[in-house]
Amino acid sequence: MEKQSIAVIKQQIKNNELTDEMVQELMADERKGVQQLLKSYEKQKVKEKQLAEKFAEMSRYEQFAYSKGCEHIAGVDEAGRGPLAGPVVAASVILPKDFKLYGLNDSKQLNQATRDHFFKMIKDQAVSYGIGIIDNRKIDEMNIFEATKLAMQQSIEQLNPSPDHVLLDAVQLKALPYTSESLIKGDAKSISIAAASILAKVTRDNLMKEMHEEYPDYDFISNMGYGTKHHLEKLREIGASPYHRRSYAPVRNIIL
Repeated sequence: MEKQSIAVIKQQIKNNELTDEMVQELMADERKGVQQLLKSYEKQKVKEKQLAEKFAEMSRYEQFAYSKGCEHIAGVDEAGRGPLAGPVVAASVILPKDFKLYGLNDSKQLNQATRDHFFKMIKDQAVSYGIGIIDNRKIDEMNIFEATKLAMQQSIEQLNPSPDHVLLDAVQLKALPYTSESLIKGDAKSISIAAASILAKVTRDNLMKEMHEEYPDYDFISNMGYGTKHHLEKLREIGASPYHRRSYAPVRNIIL
């Protein structure tokens, strides 16, 4: 049988077209380039298996809720509790039962390119999603914990259809008209919460980029409102912007 070129084999691997029989034939191919491709292919398969196992592990809470008769399970998470400026943003999302997105994880564990890619995929494939945004003035009025819960509540209320069950990341919401459970580090334990964490973070990051255009001195595009050395230096130098949280000590102590 005529040997295929390395370029063709590389394309077959890229397109995931290799069968077990083809792999066996390639293992007997003595060309160095082919053996290097096979090593890369094997590593790729190991990684894919690990991601599939991780995804299955993170689907346990959803699968359990499905087994109890729930149809629409919402994951809820927030972004922006710690920064000195900008809003707190919460997201709720109901994923379809057959949803697959290997590599889905807590948004903080993903790089920006992956977050942006997953953000679009989640929005495109979700049964429903909602975004709640509470600005810095409201945060100063009611404190960040209550503002976070309000943002979560707002995001849940936007869901259509309404959820049968809600999975929340580390926060408990009272008086919800459906069952719920709060999971510590839920964005690393539940695909629904992880998806919500990505929607919340990317939405908030985009808002901070807009604020950067207005007030570039604080470098919001890089620090996203967190108290970096440069950010604190600028606060001391030029004071606070309209987007800063006056109730936060680093801001309050500087502007007094």
